[in-house]
Amino acid sequence: MNNSPNVFSDPSPNRFQVNVINESHDSTVSSTGDPSPQCYEETSFADEANNRLRVSYRPGNRELYDNLFQNGDMAKTDGSFHPYDTHSDTYYLKTFGHNTVDAIPKIDYYRNTGSISGAKMTRPSLMDIHEQLAKNIAVTSVDKFTKADGTTGGEAAPKKEEETQGGFVKFGWVKGVLVRCMLNIWGVMLFIRLSWIIGQAGIGLGVIIILLATMVTSITGLSTSAIATNGFVRGGGAYYLISRSLGPEFGGSIGLIFAFANAVAVAMYVVGFAETVVELLRSSNAIMVDESNAIRIIGAITVVVLLGVSVAGMEWEAKAQVVLLIILLIAILNFFIGTVIPSNGEKKARGFFNYQASIFAENFGPAFRDGEGFFSVFAIFFPAATGILAGANISGDLEDPQGAIPKGTMLAILLTTVAYVGVAICAAACVVRDATGNVNDTVVYGMNCNGSSACALGYDFSSCKAQTCGYGLMNNFQVMSMVSGFGPLITAGIFSATLSSALASLVSAPKVFQALCKDNIYRALHFFAKGYGKNNEPIRGYILTFFIAMAFILIAELNTIAPIISNFFLASYALINFSCFHASYAKSPGWRPAFRYYNMWVSLFGAMLCCGVMFVINWWAALITYAIELFLYIYVTYKKPEVNWGSSSQALYYVSAIDRALELTTVDDHVKNFRPQCIVLTGGPMTRPALLDITHSFTKNNGLCVCCEVYTGPRKLCVKEMNSGMATKQAWLTKNKRKAFYAAVAADSFRDGVKSLLQASGLGRMRPNTLVLGFKKDWRDSTAIQVENYMGIIHDAFDFEFGVIIVRISQGFDISQALQVQEELKKLEQERQALEATIKESEFEEGNYGIRGFFRKATKLNRTKRASRKGNINTISSIHVGEFNQRLLEVSTQFKKKQGKGTIDVWWLFDDGGLILLIPYILTLRKKWKDCKLRIFTGGKVTRLEEEKLMMASLLNKFRIKFADIHIIGDINMKPNKESWKFFEEMIEPYRLHESCKDLTTAEKLKREAPWKITDAELEAFKEKSYRQVHLNELLQEHSRAANLVVLSLPVARKGTVSDLLYMAWLEILSKNLPPVLLIRGNHKNVLTFYS
Repeated sequence: MNNSPNVFSDPSPNRFQVNVINESHDSTVSSTGDPSPQCYEETSFADEANNRLRVSYRPGNRELYDNLFQNGDMAKTDGSFHPYDTHSDTYYLKTFGHNTVDAIPKIDYYRNTGSISGAKMTRPSLMDIHEQLAKNIAVTSVDKFTKADGTTGGEAAPKKEEETQGGFVKFGWVKGVLVRCMLNIWGVMLFIRLSWIIGQAGIGLGVIIILLATMVTSITGLSTSAIATNGFVRGGGAYYLISRSLGPEFGGSIGLIFAFANAVAVAMYVVGFAETVVELLRSSNAIMVDESNAIRIIGAITVVVLLGVSVAGMEWEAKAQVVLLIILLIAILNFFIGTVIPSNGEKKARGFFNYQASIFAENFGPAFRDGEGFFSVFAIFFPAATGILAGANISGDLEDPQGAIPKGTMLAILLTTVAYVGVAICAAACVVRDATGNVNDTVVYGMNCNGSSACALGYDFSSCKAQTCGYGLMNNFQVMSMVSGFGPLITAGIFSATLSSALASLVSAPKVFQALCKDNIYRALHFFAKGYGKNNEPIRGYILTFFIAMAFILIAELNTIAPIISNFFLASYALINFSCFHASYAKSPGWRPAFRYYNMWVSLFGAMLCCGVMFVINWWAALITYAIELFLYIYVTYKKPEVNWGSSSQALYYVSAIDRALELTTVDDHVKNFRPQCIVLTGGPMTRPALLDITHSFTKNNGLCVCCEVYTGPRKLCVKEMNSGMATKQAWLTKNKRKAFYAAVAADSFRDGVKSLLQASGLGRMRPNTLVLGFKKDWRDSTAIQVENYMGIIHDAFDFEFGVIIVRISQGFDISQALQVQEELKKLEQERQALEATIKESEFEEGNYGIRGFFRKATKLNRTKRASRKGNINTISSIHVGEFNQRLLEVSTQFKKKQGKGTIDVWWLFDDGGLILLIPYILTLRKKWKDCKLRIFTGGKVTRLEEEKLMMASLLNKFRIKFADIHIIGDINMKPNKESWKFFEEMIEPYRLHESCKDLTTAEKLKREAPWKITDAELEAFKEKSYRQVHLNELLQEHSRAANLVVLSLPVARKGTVSDLLYMAWLEILSKNLPPVLLIRGNHKNVLTFYS
């Protein structure tokens, strides 16, 4: 019974306590409490920032709880340890009543390595959790686990504090996205072209043009919002969104042209600004040079000023953008105010009559002139709707990109669309299409107006039908200045629109380009990845953008390049929409955008719409854009950058593979579709390359090849080694262009591991049907268990109805020793080079004269001599080891080389279903083996050699297998010569039991002690078969010694009848002193057919 009955009787509502346990295990104090375990209600996690863990208990008095003892450990109660302290090396928390290192959910476990928003922590592995629980080992706090970059939990806080003190400038959704997008969308088009567009298309079609352009940008905005809210967004804007969704091929191609388009766009906007300034100077007769050079001079000065603002930092650039937005808004408001100020005679003569229903009605329908049409007018207006990615392009400088990009982009599209529609309708409701500007062109009494609104308002502009007038919506690009309350404000608005767009592009281009270079997709451009200052400013990118913009300003031929730039932007929009569609269509569990107002089919429609608009704007520019993008796509695909971003392309590959595999399960096997699907016991694929190469020769692009490795030994070590090597060995196969998979198992024995592989490898119809293994060359030096395991593998393969291929080459397959020597020599060479580099560096040090200089030179000379002596020793050692392993390494690459003219000799002695014939036939189709001819050898009766030859030729012709010659061997069952038989007897002598020479009791005892040995009875029973194997080797030596490859029927040993050592002796004598040999036995099911 508990001696302290009131321990759990405290009715206090606050019962949150941490149980801190001493791990020292040296306490001699015993518990006087109830031995029954504590009853826990729940575990609650609070104040995550301080890593506090709180445990809630059932009602009870906890006054004495700190002095209770749990599991033989004493709770620490001294004042040096805070109840919520989780950073102690000596103490751990007790959660749910178990000793555990389980980590509570925390964002730091999910960060990428090198994340600037916080240090990445590595949670305890499953092995840590599993092993600790199994062994009941006390553990330390979770925070003591090291992070991916090697830092501990205690170092995370200083790093974060340092980041906070670093002064990073981050923008909210208003200043970072909304302001930039509005400024970039509102361009010069608003002030000098919108009136002309509404005059050509009329109010009805004009609004449709605006809404159609808005539809393209809105769909793109929705897609951008979806992608931007599907995980943390870093710098790079459109490039980052596309590359992380569709992969580096699409992202790398579009990122480069998008950055270039932004750089050239700087020149376009600056030239627009310069043209306006030159126009003002010309009206004031202040131009000192010709107009073209004036534009160049003003443009160059403007770019230099804008570059200065950008290089000064994002904070200054943002302030400049706000100022420009205010000017722009005042200019737009100035226009709307001007529409309600009563018009004077001069303005009426120029076509402005304030709001008039008759003008609205007259201008509602289209009046296309000068060959213009709906699509040509749309093509002129559409660039005014672009600029929606201005905020996304600086995603790395946003405080919350996931929230800022959707809100800022969509609101900017809405506000700018309302402004465009409002300005268009107001202009069309106040200004007639044509006006002379002559105040004397008034209506004469009795004149027939013929429905003309100007006529009804007292002005006669009928002369404009015969000649082009200078005023009105169709003729005057300065309508907004005329209508506005104060004309110079419209000029200020034009300046604001051009400069803000130029500034946004000047910032966007380097930011996108820097993100592209950081990913190292184009290695030659990595120089531009470096950033400077607290905001990681791409100064090198700014300078490059400056030179590109300056070059195009000096060229001053932007009318040709402008359509291509517009198409570059549209190509980006198309790929963003396609990215959203593709990610949704792939149905990846990782596609979980927080922004829900999107639809994958709408995104696909948006992508197609963007492609269509590209051709509407300029068909040849669209073709150029597609050509450049295709070239860059092919280049990046060829280079295969080493990145893995979990793109939707990968997800779709997986889904497609699953679908195809499932479809394949519905297809019944047919002999015509048989192909060798091989399990190859290579171990590590790099240790037995020749075995992999010969198998790869007949499985490449034809069947399945799985390189398998079995780990035996202590399970924990095996599993750890196996898991750590899986990715490396599969990567080795990919790097060496081996179309094969790697699989590994941990097992108690080699045979058990292979048995697991034989049963579980493959998927659906893509299951292995053939086992390929190397000949056990060291069987005579191996233990009985090792030989039994090797033979057991062959028996298991036959039991599971696998075909078996045993490959033998003269030097064996295992080159792991040679690889180890190479690795050691490589390390020695690196050390030598490092020493030489140190000596060279010392030569550049500033020398001292006198005695110190003399001793320095002496030391240097002595060091050089030692290094030279060491280098000579290494060289001698390298030559010796190289000669020792040269033959082995040459043999290991023999199947990689092109096989010259020669033969593949097929000894088809037993019918196994045709696998022995199919394998060499497939080999002859390969480039390396195509010069080799098939020679067929088979047994027959001595009296019917010709008939047997004709029958075999007929069978091969029906199988449509080309052959060079057929040999019928009539003396296969003859006895071998005495020398060969003597060699065989001497080979098996150490493994014979010789029980016939002993008495019965002794013989039985020998059988029990060495059941694996060859008995006299067994040798006598299989004497004829042994004769055949020895004689076959004589025949092979006679006929196939010069062949490139020998393919031979593998003899089958009956289980429990033929001993393992006798069978190994058969294989040894059968394949001795021959070229590379394939011993093949199919599963006795047809793999060849002559039916169509």
